[in-house]
Amino acid sequence: MKKDLIKILCCPTCKEDLELTIDKEEKGEIITGTFTCKKCKNIYPIEDGIPNLLPK
Repeated sequence: MKKDLIKILCCPTCKEDLELTIDKEEKGEIITGTFTCKKCKNIYPIEDGIPNLLPK
């Protein structure tokens, strides 16, 4: 997943901005990490470069 996507993504539950935490990065792409909603505090994982933004 490219870091630039954070600018266009929002929380699927409350539409608030997401905060990115990177656990593993290779060649400028995020491999693993998490998105955390700044408002409702829901956590969305990034695994194998794919963010899982399905609502809880």
